[in-house]
Amino acid sequence: MELRLPSRPMPAPAPPQPSSPDASRELRQRCALATPDDTARGMFFRGVLETVRRLGGSGMEQLCRQSLPEKRYVDFFSYPITQFLPLAFQAAELLSESCGGLSAAHRVLGEKATHDFLESVAGRTLLMLAYDEPRLLLGQLPTGFLAAVSYGERSMVWTGPRSGRFVMKRDFMPAPYHEGVLRAALEAVGARDVVVQGRELGLLDAEFALSWR
Repeated sequence: MELRLPSRPMPAPAPPQPSSPDASRELRQRCALATPDDTARGMFFRGVLETVRRLGGSGMEQLCRQSLPEKRYVDFFSYPITQFLPLAFQAAELLSESCGGLSAAHRVLGEKATHDFLESVAGRTLLMLAYDEPRLLLGQLPTGFLAAVSYGERSMVWTGPRSGRFVMKRDFMPAPYHEGVLRAALEAVGARDVVVQGRELGLLDAEFALSWR
């Protein structure tokens, strides 16, 4: 009689770690502060993978996919931010040379996230309510974030007719990523000469000085 050993479940793939010690430490710290309720939409996973494939090729995309627990991410399903953070950090590091640095790579990923969101039903509604006015868009943006991620608080503080500070509290993505997010959002409603400068106030808190014409 053949002896059958009990099958064991395959262990989940370990999340990728950046090769830079500072980036690796930052990723661990951000993930450690997350709870199971902190989620992001599947469209952002897909956007990162598409950006990696476009700028780095299919081989680089497969490298990113190896550590993902899901084979497919559905655009408006919610997934743990602890899955998205390692993917975004790994992608930014892989793309840093072609983008001109790690911060620049995060900005590219942030811009892609905005483009994808604005093509969704929720994003198109946001654009419709903005009437191609940057001030109206920025006023609606804190609500727009709630359709994209489950965590964090955002607010807009005006410093002039075409300038202000966008404040984020308890947001898991690094400041350069959201520099890309905000720049792409303003450009989508016709703002020109956009300047976005982020300043981290803590690991999960930041503010962004905005101006345009």
